[in-house]
Amino acid sequence: MGPEFLQRHALAVADLQNMARRHLPRGIYEYVARGTDDDLALRGNAAAFDELNILPRFVRDVSQVSTACDFFGQASSAPLAVAPTGFASLMWLDGEIASARAAAKAGIPFALSTGSITPMEKVREASDGRLWLQLYVWPQRDMTRELILRAEKAGYEALIVTVDTPAAPFRPYNMRNGFSIPFRLQRRNILDILQHPRWLYNVVFRRWLRTGAMVAENYPAALRVPVGKATVGKFNLPFSDDVSWEDIRDIRRLWKGPLILKGVMHADDAAAAVEAGVDGIILSNHGGRNLDSAIAPIRVLPEIADRVGSRTTILLDSGIMRGADIAKAIALGANGVLAGKATLFGVGAAGEAGAFRAFELLTQELARVMTFSGAADLSQLTPDLLRIPADFARIGGGK
Repeated sequence: MGPEFLQRHALAVADLQNMARRHLPRGIYEYVARGTDDDLALRGNAAAFDELNILPRFVRDVSQVSTACDFFGQASSAPLAVAPTGFASLMWLDGEIASARAAAKAGIPFALSTGSITPMEKVREASDGRLWLQLYVWPQRDMTRELILRAEKAGYEALIVTVDTPAAPFRPYNMRNGFSIPFRLQRRNILDILQHPRWLYNVVFRRWLRTGAMVAENYPAALRVPVGKATVGKFNLPFSDDVSWEDIRDIRRLWKGPLILKGVMHADDAAAAVEAGVDGIILSNHGGRNLDSAIAPIRVLPEIADRVGSRTTILLDSGIMRGADIAKAIALGANGVLAGKATLFGVGAAGEAGAFRAFELLTQELARVMTFSGAADLSQLTPDLLRIPADFARIGGGK
């Protein structure tokens, strides 16, 4: 599928999602598209955005609407970045490179997940855009340090430390589909895979011919084993249940560029993050993929913005599927958003062209919403443009 086809047939991110569903084996598609347990948090993210209504404003000059902003002192075409998502190369051959190139073309930052299959150095070589690296605090702290120094050497601009995964989440649909991380062929998924020959040839066979077994290339050297041979456990996967604010301060001392903490959902934690020296926080419930009863990030945004918005950059992910979602987040106090699923649906549909189409759609929709809201630039997206339900105002800890 080329750009012309996508221009005609992908008129919303939902169209890219449907294309990806047809292209991908069910196990891989649901790994991306679903949440955890009963998908309550996943649906809650979407429902929270839907509850926010925009109050249109007219008789304003919106002849030149601009979505431009800056992230950490550098220009971006939109208040949008690519969220870190693992194993994009299971969606498309070199899926991380496809996403990074599309982001560079769109003029927005791309965040690479530590769990990706493509080495961070190779992504850097393939893209001339802005690159951020996401990592976890590993149980072995020296391995965390190893990856930080590697990212610095590779020329990554910003570091995202994810703190919202102290344990492995439970995703029963993966078990039913025979899909696992590490990914393995087994009886429950082989028929599903054989029914998608284009994916099997382009993603699995071509990569195997070129490089052999898939490897978690951005893991610490001691753990860099073929994906199919990795084991789930505290040593092999980065689930640290003892992360402290002192760990964050240690990373702050080591990393000289912008430091962003991902997974903040409580005002007290946001304040502690600022005190620990981070440059930004990402409000996130991991796309509804970890704790099924987790509140939607957009619901806690007003309180956190009120608490720390003047002292740090506030970003938000989990549920960004429309330009209106971006506008609502900005109006409630976010400086920008990250899109994960929307990006992967684009990659799964058509690789680099699909990812670029996702960014194009989100940015065009944002500009259209701004026009109808009477906002010529992002600074004019303010809370008075929204009808905000009462429970968005004060949730969680106090000052």
